[in-house]
Amino acid sequence: MIENFIEKLKHDTFLTLETTPMHEPTFEPIIEKIATFGLDKIVDGFSTTDNPLARLKFNALFGALKLQTQFHKPVIATMSMRDRNKVALQSDLLGANGFDLRTILALTGDPASASDQPAVKGVFEGNSTLLLEIIQCFNAGIDYSGKPFKTQPKPIYSFAVCNAHANTPKNLMKKMATKIKHGAVGIITQPVYSVENAKMLLDLLKDAKAEINKEQSQAQLILGFFPIIKLRTAQFLSAHVPGIHVPSIWMDKLAHAKKISEEEEKKVGFELSLNAFLELKKIHPKIHIMSANNFELVADLVKY
Repeated sequence: MIENFIEKLKHDTFLTLETTPMHEPTFEPIIEKIATFGLDKIVDGFSTTDNPLARLKFNALFGALKLQTQFHKPVIATMSMRDRNKVALQSDLLGANGFDLRTILALTGDPASASDQPAVKGVFEGNSTLLLEIIQCFNAGIDYSGKPFKTQPKPIYSFAVCNAHANTPKNLMKKMATKIKHGAVGIITQPVYSVENAKMLLDLLKDAKAEINKEQSQAQLILGFFPIIKLRTAQFLSAHVPGIHVPSIWMDKLAHAKKISEEEEKKVGFELSLNAFLELKKIHPKIHIMSANNFELVADLVKY
């Protein structure tokens, strides 16, 4: 199952859906919503987030296990450097390996200062590159200290993230190159809202492979996409989330629609999102949909 998932990423269309575990001791409502809208029959796999903004949520690995068991599709489980030292990271990877959770998204993690929990301290023994290096060690049959495993872990496939927009594209390219050099098979971008942005990112990926003399690398770019149906969402993403560029025409059209009615705002936002989604699929049909668990909106989008 996992190997077929990776082959599809490399050689075919690819569509994954992000899930955000809740501040609850259960993952079942997310599973029920996905099943209700039939999204499990449409996507190739899922992802689970790992306590974004350092806010306490259901564990990403256990959530991934629930999804994978229920729908028999791979799940890219996020692991952040914020909350674990090298021992905990490796222990989690070993446990996940035993349950065939072998697609891992390596993140540095949001700052602990963003947490809603009192006096939280970040671990941050390294950035996401350290986790990519640990995974490379596991795939070579050793732990990060160089001690060999008596039983070879099953192959782990690492994923990474990158911004979708930068004032200095060369810096973005170099970050891509670092992630590819450290074994990432897929690089998921922040949300993209224009064909021009997508083409720029694809060109940067080519340059990144040339930078490290790995032009033949099969590492793939996966375009992030977050459907926008409200002006305030567009404003928040554009102003407060680094690495995202929402085109000004989106802002103008949503602002005009909002003055008419809430229904018009939602209608215009959906049309903008649908058109962008379809255009992105035409030029690069490898997409990761994020929606803050608005699975009904995702279902309306992907049915086209």
